[in-house]
Amino acid sequence: MAGRIEDYALIGDMQTAALVCRDGTVDWLCLPRFDSHAVFAGLLGTEEHGFWRLGPAHSPDAQPPTAARRTYRGDSLILESEWDTPRGTVRVTDFMPPRDTDAPQLVRIVEGVSGRVPMRSALRMRFSYGRVVPWVHKVDGRTVAVAGPDSVWLDTSTETFGKDLTTYSDFTVAPGERIAFTISWQPSHKEPPALPEPENALVATQDFWREWVEHCTYHGPYRESVVRSLITLKALTYAPTGGIVAAPTTSLPEDIGGSRNWDYRYTWLRDAAITLSSLLRTGYREEARAWREWLLRAVAGDPENLQIMYGIAGERELGEAELDWLPGYEGSTPVRAGNGAAHQLQLDVYGEVTEALHLAHMTGLARSDYASLLQLKLIRYLESNWDQPDEGIWEVRGPRRHFVHSKVMCWVAVDRTIKLIESGDADGPLEKWRELRDDIHRDVCEKGYDKERNTFTQSYGSKELDASLLLIPQMGFLPPDDKRVIGTIEAIQRELSTPDGFILRYPTTGDDAGVDGLEGDEGAFLACSFWMADDLAMIGRVDEARKLFEKLLALRNDLGLLAEEWDPQSQRQVGNFPQAFSHVPLIDTALRLTASGAYGG
Repeated sequence: MAGRIEDYALIGDMQTAALVCRDGTVDWLCLPRFDSHAVFAGLLGTEEHGFWRLGPAHSPDAQPPTAARRTYRGDSLILESEWDTPRGTVRVTDFMPPRDTDAPQLVRIVEGVSGRVPMRSALRMRFSYGRVVPWVHKVDGRTVAVAGPDSVWLDTSTETFGKDLTTYSDFTVAPGERIAFTISWQPSHKEPPALPEPENALVATQDFWREWVEHCTYHGPYRESVVRSLITLKALTYAPTGGIVAAPTTSLPEDIGGSRNWDYRYTWLRDAAITLSSLLRTGYREEARAWREWLLRAVAGDPENLQIMYGIAGERELGEAELDWLPGYEGSTPVRAGNGAAHQLQLDVYGEVTEALHLAHMTGLARSDYASLLQLKLIRYLESNWDQPDEGIWEVRGPRRHFVHSKVMCWVAVDRTIKLIESGDADGPLEKWRELRDDIHRDVCEKGYDKERNTFTQSYGSKELDASLLLIPQMGFLPPDDKRVIGTIEAIQRELSTPDGFILRYPTTGDDAGVDGLEGDEGAFLACSFWMADDLAMIGRVDEARKLFEKLLALRNDLGLLAEEWDPQSQRQVGNFPQAFSHVPLIDTALRLTASGAYGG
């Protein structure tokens, strides 16, 4: 059985990523890209679907021992796990070397700390999300697993043997002794990958992260949490194209045992745009430039039909399928690959993309004529479509509605484009679009606001609330001291808060299909809780904002990682992991609180 979501660590090479559990088991790894088929899919099934465990030997009928300590080595993505056993202490260092065109590698180095510790490596490779058992054999002393287009090569100095369709290695490690294991992916029709050099790769990986973190311009009181979140965002960036995945996993449930299970291994324009904002504000201009170039390539030739998400290289077709041979994480089915929401109409993404391009322009990122042209084309589309119903920020699979947040973000798109024209860096019908901006603003305030309750609502004519309304003051749609803004913040606190004070996205209805067209409930959406902390700071309730922020920081696992949601009943993280849409607002809130002086210590 897979571990709890927060029991996992992330390692990666900016092209794919692996999840490593506390007991030393790699339960998730897609090769060679984030969105490739998994080689280890035990996270969504059983050990029969692929895993790699490396740790102290234990009896067959006992649970694998969990590490007594684990940490990332400094500000890096190099994981160090230590076990204390009756025979001594041992350390395992796990990492994936950043790569350009070389074969992707996962390196695991065992190091004796004290005593003599018996160890075991158990490697069960299963291709196509655990469905295909590869042909495993030896080639020139190396172990290779082959199936169809894929091959994975295992290199180690210890003896290996096969049993029960699994490759094992039993050995004992003494103090100061280091034994390395490396797996490398290669297309099966090509020559074997080069022999790995684990120790050199470790040094290069550590140097890479040290140099990258040195560019961070934030040095405030929350630096540790901000830097860890930035490293996580960097790890979720597909280096060859600059695309940023929402998470490296699929189908980790928002509701344990339920059906709210989605594939997040793609680039949502919304998530990537807010990520660009955080990167720019913390000194990472190169990543921001790469994302802008990815965006321009992805939407090239068809900006009027902007998709809400694309593949990490800009692919448009992300057809959704159910992997019915996988029983799901803790029985949460279906397991999905692909995402059918890709072609939904979500008008808010026009605002998020325009806001990101505006911020890039304001922070001095080199001007792009095509970026300016794209903004103008997006507004021409919104001229005749902003007043249409859509599926909204949360990708509801129920009927389309006039979501207030979507209209607000249409206003943002027009407002930021007006500012671009006013700056002299673009030409457009300024007066016409000023009128359009006013029309959208008036429409939202008349149809999306409940005067009796003094709050904006989820959609026109509805009574439900929605945490996305917290973005109204952050986007500049209304000032923070507007009574309607304060009323909305207080209404969301009353109606969408969990007993712990965290924020739900919107009401869900258990067994009945609600506004999102789905059965079941979900946990508190962590991004929304960070938005609440931001809003509280903006309206002057800074002490309350700080306390909420620090409660949110306490939800991170021991390595500083966050999933998408927090389940207040079971007190555990839920949803895909780690989640960019949680780490980005963490950074933003830290910056806001630091600027306001609202922090403890």
